Amino acid sequence: MEPGRLFSDPTAAPIPSQQGAWRLGRPDPVEALARLRTGNIRFASGASHPGGGVPRPYAVVVGCVDPRVPVEAVFGQGFGAICVVRSAGHVLDRAVLGSVEFAVTDLQVSLVVVLGHEDCRAVAAANEAVRTGRRPAGARQFLIDQIAPAVPAAGPAGSSLDEVTRSHIRRTVATLRHADHLREALAAHRIDVVGGIYQLESGRIEIL
Repeated sequence: MEPGRLFSDPTAAPIPSQQGAWRLGRPDPVEALARLRTGNIRFASGASHPGGGVPRPYAVVVGCVDPRVPVEAVFGQGFGAICVVRSAGHVLDRAVLGSVEFAVTDLQVSLVVVLGHEDCRAVAAANEAVRTGRRPAGARQFLIDQIAPAVPAAGPAGSSLDEVTRSHIRRTVATLRHADHLREALAAHRIDVVGGIYQLESGRIEIL
């Protein structure tokens, strides 16, 4: 999907499939993204998500702990369709990265999605820390340190929270793309890694 296209854009052309992916029950990266896009259309339109499970997951989503973003619901997926790994500000550490690699290598998912969202308080805290030079105490410092590079990468001083959030999502995607086991799967065209931002009011997800 091209950058800026909404998952829930009803005018989007159907995404072509690769031969045999649906019949095998585990879609290729393109069809995995199409399934999530279709599910988000259902969610944003107010339709309920399917209640049944699937034989095996086909995607792993790295999301934020914010309860305003219930990952399975916003993608319109039933139980068993996607693996979800959550941390504040979708920050990567060894446990999160190891969980994503496990989903790719052991569970054989076809797609990795980094899902950020509007009004992310973890990103806001990092943005504030960079602007003021004041870091929080405790383990939250790790979160701030991991998000902080996205602030200057977003552009000139005074960049909006939305711009910093998008910068952080893109940096997280880049980090995952260079992880050893994911890089191998990417080179073999077995998976894809994409980033998206969830819009709280509309319920739509935009691919970056």
